Amino acid sequence: MSSPEAPERRVGPLIAWLVFVGILVLLGYAARLSGTETPDNLAYKWSSSLAAVIQYWLFLVVIVAIALVAKLELRQTFALRRPASWPRALGLTVLGLVVIYLASFAYERVLSLFGDWSTTDEQGLVPDGWDSSRAAPFVAFFLVVTLLAPAVEELTYRGLGISLLQPWGVWLAILTTGVLFGAAHGLVYGLPILAFFGIVVGWLRVRTNSIYPGFALHATFNAIALIASVTVG
Repeated sequence: MSSPEAPERRVGPLIAWLVFVGILVLLGYAARLSGTETPDNLAYKWSSSLAAVIQYWLFLVVIVAIALVAKLELRQTFALRRPASWPRALGLTVLGLVVIYLASFAYERVLSLFGDWSTTDEQGLVPDGWDSSRAAPFVAFFLVVTLLAPAVEELTYRGLGISLLQPWGVWLAILTTGVLFGAAHGLVYGLPILAFFGIVVGWLRVRTNSIYPGFALHATFNAIALIASVTVG
C-alpha cells in the first residue's frame, strides 16, 4: 500500500501532535476513572452542542497551529484533495462501513459471552428515544455529531496524524492513528472497536489519498447511530 505523497520526516510537529493527542487520551480516561457519568439525554441539551462546538474548534486551532508553525502546506498535510476516482472511493467507503458494522456485531457477540458487557451505552451520546418537544436541540446536536465532530477528528487523525507518521511507514501511520483515535474516546469496552474503526478509516484515507471518503464514512456512521437511537431505540 502506498500513496503518491512522500513527505519528509518532521520530528518536531510529530512530537507536538503526539503530545496533543496524548493529552486527549489522558483526559478521556481521567474522566472515566473519576466516575463522572454522562448526563442523561445529552443529545437534547443545548449546552451539549455548545460545549462540543467550543471543544472541536479548539482542537482545530491546535492542529492547524501545529501545521502552520512547522510551515506545512495545509491542503497536502490534511489531505484536502479529491480522490483520483470518486466511484472507486465511494465503493471503498461502503466496503469500509460494512466491515465496521460486521466487526461491531461480532465484537458485541463476544462481549455478551462475559455477561452484561456492552459498548452500546458506554459513551452515552445517543438518546434513549425520541422527544418531539426537544427537537431543536436534538437537531443542533445531530449536526455537531455528524458534521463538526467527524470533520475535526478526521483532520486530526487521518489528516495531520497520518501525514506526519506516514514517512515512518504506511501501516505504522494507519495503526497508530487508529489506536490513538480509539483511546481518545476514553472507553474501555468500546476501545477495540473504536480502534478498528480508526484503522479502517485510516486505510481508506491512504487508499484514496484523500480525507473526504473517510469523513463521509465517519459522518454516515454517526448519523445512522443517532437516527437509530430515536427510531428503534
